[in-house]
Amino acid sequence: MAGNSRRKGAIRKSGTKKGQVAGSGGQRRRGLEARGATPKAVDRSYHPAHKKAKAAAKSATGRAAPRYRKDDDAFEYVLGRNPVVECLRAKVPATALYLVTTVEPDERVTEAVKMAGDRGISILEVSKAELDRQSTNGMHQGIALQIPPYQYAHPEDVMRDAVASGEPPLLVALDNITDPRNLGAVIRSVAAFGGHGVLIPQRRSASVTAVAWRTSAGAAARLPVAQAPNLTRTLKDWAANGTQIVGLDAGGDVTLDEYDGSGGTVVVVGSEGKGLSRLVRETCDSVLSIPMAGDVESLNASVAAGVVLAEFARQRRA
Repeated sequence: MAGNSRRKGAIRKSGTKKGQVAGSGGQRRRGLEARGATPKAVDRSYHPAHKKAKAAAKSATGRAAPRYRKDDDAFEYVLGRNPVVECLRAKVPATALYLVTTVEPDERVTEAVKMAGDRGISILEVSKAELDRQSTNGMHQGIALQIPPYQYAHPEDVMRDAVASGEPPLLVALDNITDPRNLGAVIRSVAAFGGHGVLIPQRRSASVTAVAWRTSAGAAARLPVAQAPNLTRTLKDWAANGTQIVGLDAGGDVTLDEYDGSGGTVVVVGSEGKGLSRLVRETCDSVLSIPMAGDVESLNASVAAGVVLAEFARQRRA
């Protein structure tokens, strides 16, 4: 029927012969070439894994910025005119002395500025608002001293150096000691009686702060202090070097008069209230008591450590 080829849905005949199919003539060959390995899911922008990784990265980096610079977070600030002067007199390591621009100088401020200048410590003028942020109650009296974090030694290094000294190791470990003044006093006693180092737990213990520095009268600069993630495990490692682990307790099984401390010894000191913890006490080879006259039941931890160290030093000189 004429005109049927123009009907909707009619099939037109091509000019090619039957059985032949028109091709690209190689014009699309490059489109068929290999494009390398398939990218990982996280590298493909359209893939859910990529979006999830991007969201996680944003969450990790998009937290609120700290109030102070990140490298300042570990610093300690000693506030007040008397504490600052005492720290400078004790040669506590410091990185900067802060003074409020409107501070009224007196003899303590003048002395602090002179000592800081002589030691090459930076002296910085700041506003009162800036110094207020470093204290909880604003009681800084217009002056503050920045103390860097203490560099603790590794327990293995402390024992190795003690053995290499040519003398029997004499070390002190602290258990349940939370007062930095006690820690500073123990450090001072260990240095005074020829000890080789101090060991403290990494958690639930006093650390070497400005107060401990000041109480040690500078001994913290000369004597290594190590932190132990697990005090009991470190004491067992030290015992493997042939040292005796001796705990101090009022109810000890041997008295100081009877004990020979001339060999390698680690003295473990507990707090006056809690004493030695159970696991630490079980790790000790002996538990030592100090004979006392009168009604005094116990001694302060640092005093007890000083008494024992003095006796062991006498035995080693004999």
